[in-house]
Amino acid sequence: MPTTEQTAAATSGRRLAHPSVAEIRLETVLHALADPVRLTIVRELADGHADMACIAFDLPVSKSTTTHHFKVLREAGVIRQHYEGTSRMSRLREDDLEVRFPGLLAAVLEGARRSARSPEPAA
Repeated sequence: MPTTEQTAAATSGRRLAHPSVAEIRLETVLHALADPVRLTIVRELADGHADMACIAFDLPVSKSTTTHHFKVLREAGVIRQHYEGTSRMSRLREDDLEVRFPGLLAAVLEGARRSARSPEPAA
């Protein structure tokens, strides 16, 4: 039985490359999560917005820069993307990251949430 992603790729003719679980590298994931814009994307996906269209994110960067950030996350194995019609949908690869690096994503997300709640330190 084909998955929704396989069906969408077959009907649209557009496929996006994703690393397998075994190909996901720690340093690549950490690099992807180190950027504040990419971390915002991951936090929004983790907060219950699975299969979210790229245009649904309110990011403080241009469309081309947004595209770059999603590509970095996808190629690092942090998100999975597929097409639904003309929209590129994104989903966090929580289960895959948990298998590869147990506890990593949860720890990063908890740290990001704490940072968002606390005020910036004075310089």
